[in-house]
Amino acid sequence: MDWLHRLCLGLCGLSLLVISLIIPWGVYSRYVMGKGSHWPEPLAILLMIVLSFLSAALCYRDNLHIGVMVLPNRLQGAARLALGWLVELCMLATNLFMLVYGLALVQTTWNQTISEFPIISVGLSYMPIPVGGTITLLFLVERLWAGRFFEKANDEIITASPVE
Repeated sequence: MDWLHRLCLGLCGLSLLVISLIIPWGVYSRYVMGKGSHWPEPLAILLMIVLSFLSAALCYRDNLHIGVMVLPNRLQGAARLALGWLVELCMLATNLFMLVYGLALVQTTWNQTISEFPIISVGLSYMPIPVGGTITLLFLVERLWAGRFFEKANDEIITASPVE
């Protein structure tokens, strides 16, 4: 799963880089050149969708997602393990929903086009939903296989300054 993690991380970084380059171009073309480009904003939105779903999968694998740990920290042994399985089964249901209904959404909208990019299918713009669900499912299977429930995030992953 490490290679998939690195691939998602690279795609997220690339998406963020492209967004950071095209938005200033849109501002420059509109306010300096006097004629705005029609493509930077919709392209940034499409890349933000990719960034959102892939980074959500990354955060799940790295234990950087939002979690309320009051109850798990009070439990020990079998009760904590049972709660861990319950949480992961809820994640399984959520990501299966994203996969199944995301694919249905992609198939339904595949023959429609985006007005700013006529060669791109609307279904392709919805593709990050089932892809993100599938990647998170793979990371979930990895977590279940290893039995890693309620782990703290690795300090090497967190790069922000600690809040005390």
